[in-house]
Amino acid sequence: MLPSPQQNQLLKALPDLEYVRILSMLEYVELPLGKTLYEPGGCLQYVYFPTTAIISLLNELQNGATAEIAVVGNDGVLGVSLFMGGGTSTSRAVVQSAGKAYRMRGNYLKQEFNQGGPFMRLLLHYTHALIAQMAQTAICNRHHSIDQQLCRWLLLSLDRLNSQHLAMTQELIANMLGVRREGVTAAAGRLQQGGVIQYTRGHIHVLDRPTLENRACECYKVVNEEYKRLFPQLNLGVNT
Repeated sequence: MLPSPQQNQLLKALPDLEYVRILSMLEYVELPLGKTLYEPGGCLQYVYFPTTAIISLLNELQNGATAEIAVVGNDGVLGVSLFMGGGTSTSRAVVQSAGKAYRMRGNYLKQEFNQGGPFMRLLLHYTHALIAQMAQTAICNRHHSIDQQLCRWLLLSLDRLNSQHLAMTQELIANMLGVRREGVTAAAGRLQQGGVIQYTRGHIHVLDRPTLENRACECYKVVNEEYKRLFPQLNLGVNT
């Protein structure tokens, strides 16, 4: 039996009549770890509504250096450029945590968006929240320590899994944060020594979430609060 599309909180928030109409336009897909969904400059054919997968938006320099600018999980939709008029991606979209999603053809999405109504409003609110996340990530990467960035990143990722466990190597985390692997190793080691996380062979388990939140910079709270403000009736994959 396929998972319900309503595991994605944007789809869950739709009124019943809107949801039933859109349901026939959704296609179930499985997203393996590391799969690239969008390339910079590529034309977008689909938008994705993750249910259990997490997707990273990465910007890359000419020398190959990368940094994550946002994460998309069960809180939202991947491919906002399609309904905002751009039609192409400026970032690489890579599956950070394997899982499931539903996708919709771009022409269907634009058709629904142009009708206005609840679906359009939800998509616009989410776009605002995504921009806020990108802006906060930029200032976090510039001004906060690797330890703080790692805590923020872990919390944002775990919230979108509704779990305290994440399958992720330190090398991949370093690529996401745009820092050296040695820095992530040291930061993760300090968290493990403090009893905050347990890290073994690419698996991170959070043992003490309150302490993890205390060690994170204010950026996590800023992003969290913006989601709550925009979606007061929902818990969009973000713990309260």
